[in-house]
Amino acid sequence: MASKLLASAFRRTLARTTNTCAYRGISTAAAAVVASSREPFEDQGVVTVKGVKISARPLYLDMQATSPVDPRVLDAMLPYYLARFGNPHSRTHLYGWESDSAVEIARTQVADLIGASPKEIVFTSGATESNNISIKGVMKFYKEKKRHVITTQTEHKCVLDSCRHLQQEGFDVTYLPVGNDGIVDLEKLRSAIRPDTGLVSVMAVNNEIGVIQPLEEIGKICVGALYMRRRPRIRVEPQMNGGGQERGIRSGTVPTPLVVGMGAACELAKKEMEYDDKRITALQERLLNGIKAKLDGVVVNGSLERRYAGNLNLSFAYVEGESLLMGLKDVAVSSGSACTSASLEPSYVLRALGVDEDMAHTSIRFGIGRFTTEAEIDRAIELTVQQVEKLREMSPLYEMVKEGIDIKQIQWAQH
Repeated sequence: MASKLLASAFRRTLARTTNTCAYRGISTAAAAVVASSREPFEDQGVVTVKGVKISARPLYLDMQATSPVDPRVLDAMLPYYLARFGNPHSRTHLYGWESDSAVEIARTQVADLIGASPKEIVFTSGATESNNISIKGVMKFYKEKKRHVITTQTEHKCVLDSCRHLQQEGFDVTYLPVGNDGIVDLEKLRSAIRPDTGLVSVMAVNNEIGVIQPLEEIGKICVGALYMRRRPRIRVEPQMNGGGQERGIRSGTVPTPLVVGMGAACELAKKEMEYDDKRITALQERLLNGIKAKLDGVVVNGSLERRYAGNLNLSFAYVEGESLLMGLKDVAVSSGSACTSASLEPSYVLRALGVDEDMAHTSIRFGIGRFTTEAEIDRAIELTVQQVEKLREMSPLYEMVKEGIDIKQIQWAQH
């Protein structure tokens, strides 16, 4: 029933947005998302949020912070909120049985995407919890023999903080530097491994600059566990006490709708990943080329060759970063990781790449996703160029550069 209601709602929405679909050249599923996300603001005029006046709902280009749910995924989830709401750990009645079955189907879908066994998949609340279990759990289980961890200076905060927690308990941690392109040096990794090294933690894709680490080569240096593999078996010490769910590794009731949604998303990803990658790559190139064609002093942070296409992290010379971000109020972007965006310090990831502090302060992360359109990319180019040009007109440094003055050679007087 829930699926039928949702489908009916989509049909009504699409009937109202036929012209929009034709204009934007997007799928019917994407059209439903566009319509549902923007219609409430059509007749509201100026919107004020946290003291900032916005003329309309901004373009959303912050996909590494979060992304919209594919309507097909929502369609799979809804029955488990409305009718099939049983606890998957209830073993005595139909409601529990059907939820348990749905969880196991989702477990198979996730495993199928990454080439694992369903028995190797453990559902958690998200990446932060998974990394805590992996890092603390592995090292504490093998603490009698393994006392050393290797990671990189550009890892996610939950990895770095977990490693610092282990250091406080007497473990040794090596934080490997990365090159100017954000890629780890494999020889430095090889030489850092010790007989008591228990774990090497290197993120596949950096959430801030989008670079892709050479995991295959790293795997040849040290056999790694990206999931709870069974052979050779990796053991962890549970980090949460409770009912012993998920083979005792992660206690707590498994949220059936969310797990079903993840399984459906993995199934869609396997079917559409190649198409999505080609399309998003084209949009990223359109965005980068469009900005660089109209602005000088634009630097791509991180490798362009080894990069996730949906991420484009740019620094703009001779502008003040906070002013640029506030000026782009009609484009939802960020200056880096959402987990650390409240900090006024320059990005630790960019500093690890050797980016100058002034350029690190001007970085903007554009995130492109499945439902991003060419029209949105073109509008983002227009607004970004306008704001950078506006700020540079007010910058004495930019005027000096245009006059041929090397500002790095200037010795500034302190007062």
